Amino acid sequence: MLSPRLHNLLDSRHASYTTHVHERTLTAHETAEAAHVSRALFAKTVMIKVNGTLAMVVMPAAYRADLVRLARALGEAEDAVELAEEAEFRNAFPDCEVGAMPPFGHLYDMPVYVDSRLARQDEITFNAGTHTDAVSMPYKEFEALAEPEMLWLAHVM
Repeated sequence: MLSPRLHNLLDSRHASYTTHVHERTLTAHETAEAAHVSRALFAKTVMIKVNGTLAMVVMPAAYRADLVRLARALGEAEDAVELAEEAEFRNAFPDCEVGAMPPFGHLYDMPVYVDSRLARQDEITFNAGTHTDAVSMPYKEFEALAEPEMLWLAHVM
């Protein structure tokens, strides 16, 4: 079942998307495998803090965040960007399971930054608010709905 906010956004905007129900997974790598999607096409959401404020970073599951590069891209000091602890963002997503939030920051009043390598994909897949549901949609449609800031963020894992 999609998170109610995500479901409402996709349906109210008449978005083109498909859903995938899969076995319970906890990591982006596991979810990509369970949804039968390449790790390059599965968009994981990483929670960060920029000067103490929560933000989302969306990148291919095959990559990891480079916080120094992210800080530079945002024009911030290197120590201004850090990974958020689960306890710091748990309550920010009341309609989602912890760690399964969809990559639409505006639904949760926070900025979203997307690794520019995702923009090269025709389609992306991402968590839909639970550890058993994912959504696939054209990348261009995701971008139009999420209105992310595009950055070069990640290193290969």
